[in-house]
Amino acid sequence: MLLLATAAAGAPRVVVDGACPEPGAHSRLDAPLPHAAAKLRQGGELVVVAVGSSSTAGVGASSPANGYPGELQAELAARLPRAAIRVLNKGVSGETWRTMIARFDRDVLAFHPDLVVWQLGTNAVVREDGVAQDEAAIRAGVEQLEAAGADVILMNPQYAPAVLRDPDCPEMLRLLDDVGARAHAPVFHRFAVMREWVTSGRAALASIVASDGLHMNDLGHRCIGKLLADAIAADVSPGPAAK
Repeated sequence: MLLLATAAAGAPRVVVDGACPEPGAHSRLDAPLPHAAAKLRQGGELVVVAVGSSSTAGVGASSPANGYPGELQAELAARLPRAAIRVLNKGVSGETWRTMIARFDRDVLAFHPDLVVWQLGTNAVVREDGVAQDEAAIRAGVEQLEAAGADVILMNPQYAPAVLRDPDCPEMLRLLDDVGARAHAPVFHRFAVMREWVTSGRAALASIVASDGLHMNDLGHRCIGKLLADAIAADVSPGPAAK
């Protein structure tokens, strides 16, 4: 059964029946979001920019509107019904952190975000030979966003066969954890969340990953967007009026 909904930009978003797996130990953020929380306390519009590569652009889903940012918009609105929330999708398929940083001024900071979800790491893992040299530049990118007054959530790679095959995967996961800890930026542990779903038997890998063995499918996008909304709302909720 397919249910029609509306994405943030007005494009049709198709919600596919199917329950998301129960969240596990890695679903909460590991650092606060003070700028986003302050904006909600003040009653202003919460502007969220999702920047990244194909995961953000919606590759693997049945349409770009079915990518995780569309679900994030809908789920945040449901959890924070008294707040004005705008989620902007600035995903570009195929990019690495280098080209994302190059367009921060135009595609991220120009919108004066309170919160940036920066999804990165997958393309560096599957395309490059070694990732340790990336750490200083990624940390500088986080610092650029934070200096502009935005909270930053780092979203790490997906748990998928093409990522698991690459020996650089563990190093990238460690690198992003280290960057987040040093910059006081929470990491959304997408890899660990999806791995726990699969290894616990809560979800079959084929139910959340597309047939290409790399990208999330509709259910994967939907469940990651929902879980991210849960984590953000739990941190920034201005009080009992939110749900």
